[in-house]
Amino acid sequence: MVDDLRTTMERVGDRFNLGEYEIEAYLAVLEHGQLTASEIADRTDIPQPRVYDTVRSLSDRGLVELRESRPMKVVAVDPDDAFGSIQSSLDELVTELEARYTAPARDTEAVTLVKSRSTILRYIEEIIETAEYELVLSLTPDLLRRFRDDLAAQIDAGVSIDLLVTPASRAPNPSEFDYLDVATVARARRGITTPVLAVADGDYSIYATQDALRDDRDRYGVIFNRSALGFLVSGFFGTVLWTTAETLAADGKRRPFPRRYASIRRAVKDVRELEGPFYASVSGRDVETGETVVVEGRVETYTFEESEEVASFVIETADGPVDVGGLVAALESVEAQEILLGREGVPDRSAFE
Repeated sequence: MVDDLRTTMERVGDRFNLGEYEIEAYLAVLEHGQLTASEIADRTDIPQPRVYDTVRSLSDRGLVELRESRPMKVVAVDPDDAFGSIQSSLDELVTELEARYTAPARDTEAVTLVKSRSTILRYIEEIIETAEYELVLSLTPDLLRRFRDDLAAQIDAGVSIDLLVTPASRAPNPSEFDYLDVATVARARRGITTPVLAVADGDYSIYATQDALRDDRDRYGVIFNRSALGFLVSGFFGTVLWTTAETLAADGKRRPFPRRYASIRRAVKDVRELEGPFYASVSGRDVETGETVVVEGRVETYTFEESEEVASFVIETADGPVDVGGLVAALESVEAQEILLGREGVPDRSAFE
């Protein structure tokens, strides 16, 4: 319940420019009715020198009252009084704005730099919701809790999710948090330097620093909107972040075959881990000519290194064996852009269109 309330307050904070300290202080005062500055510092992670600026900011917004005494007391304002007029004004504003709104056309390919915490969070949410079959994420524990329901819905919808939680020291304990409700595989990685990122189906992604989600630092994030450059984020995740993390939970809800992949690494890992024959339909490009090709047949062999820097397989086609690599492949004959894997025979591509 506390986590849910904090998540809700963070959403409100995004809209009204409430920082992390302001949210912490407000919830603490709200819970106790009134507190002194020292008591707020004791009950939160707010440094003592920042408490006074924080509560004065809350006072300016009408969320608390300051009673000048020795020591000064910070008194909670009834939330109905604090937010009631705002809600009424917002309802009127939204109605008027909707009357003027024209939905923008999404560019087929775009790279965008954003410098707003709320915008970064909005894009992460959108990327999670738009994934059709494959999702990779690097999230802080707070973001994991924020998007828990969205991730669980995607797992139930059959989306494969590789989830990285960082920093590992703050990741929820697997005995208390069911990672397999929100991920196919979940890992944790040390350090606050690990970026926040999300990639849907290999082509819609966001990359942001953890600093971008803190109020007292420079904020920036890069959005690859249906961009061919989005594979850079996915490749960085797979080869640099994922391979240096410790497993929290694995073997989540298995998707039925045939399966669809944006990453050859995930396809090859499934071939390696599961027994029996596999059949593939790969759409991509001829490495030499750049022509669009579709390669179909039985998967004969595969190559995979634990560093995940190398992943490929050979498909036995009617015209002979064809070696297939991932995006920007150079050593193989075909660059795979989308992979379908089946167990009983070559998957029907029309079933995925």
